[in-house]
Amino acid sequence: MTSVAAARRRLALSRFWADFRTHRAGVIGMVVLLAAVVLALVAPVFIDESVTSVVKGTGERWAAPSLGEPFGTDESGRSILLMVWWGSRTSLFIGFLAALLSIVIGTVVGITAGHFRGWLSALLMRVTDWFLVLPSLVTALVLAAILGGTTFTIVMAIGVTTWPSTARLIRAQTLSVEARPYIERSKALGAGHWHITTRHVLPNVAPLLLASTTLEVASAIVAESTLAFLGASSNRTSWGSMLRGSYDWGAATQGAWWYILIPGLAILVVVMAFTLVGRALEAVLNPRLRRAA
Repeated sequence: MTSVAAARRRLALSRFWADFRTHRAGVIGMVVLLAAVVLALVAPVFIDESVTSVVKGTGERWAAPSLGEPFGTDESGRSILLMVWWGSRTSLFIGFLAALLSIVIGTVVGITAGHFRGWLSALLMRVTDWFLVLPSLVTALVLAAILGGTTFTIVMAIGVTTWPSTARLIRAQTLSVEARPYIERSKALGAGHWHITTRHVLPNVAPLLLASTTLEVASAIVAESTLAFLGASSNRTSWGSMLRGSYDWGAATQGAWWYILIPGLAILVVVMAFTLVGRALEAVLNPRLRRAA
């Protein structure tokens, strides 16, 4: 029985990969993402956090891109290339954790609201609607300012303000799954709430969650960069804090276009890659979109 289940999983994975490969933009996005994640993981092997220290800048101030410094230097003589490389760890770490927190909250609320009817579902949906009408960026900025500028509080601020859209999506999918005949048969055979939600509902909404997660990571990276630019960031170097530094030190007036362009391009490329992968996953895992294609 185990071998049969494993064979089915392998067949499903092979079919998924065959469908995913037909989306060229999604494959390109996945290659870019893998490269970004690998570079962020291996960064401590080649450099350390001292590359971001203002007292350890060894290069010329405001040096333009050259063979020695491909991305130029900043106001303290620090290498923009090394800072972007090290800052990718913070930006991607916060992006992944904030998206995970948002997805977990949204999934729990969405499945609970879709499975349990009556006052509990109504209460959860009213709370979701309340969070939806709040400006998420302003709310995250206030929370980050109140809780303090640490990596954990930035993750919390982004995660607790971006889950409502996921909750709405998962609730709609849960209602669709629970309308199927085999759910009624499970209830007739004595299946409890935990069995139905974990064995039937969750596996059916998981593909949708996978596509949603990639898009949430992209949104979380943009949110972290925005918060860092506005001054509500952790004390660690990230792409957003680099943009803030370029603004504070007047990189535009100094003609140091590379100090603004390089971190901005890093954010743009990674966010675009997440978006391409998310759209491709959505097209592959959503039967309606697959038929339309």
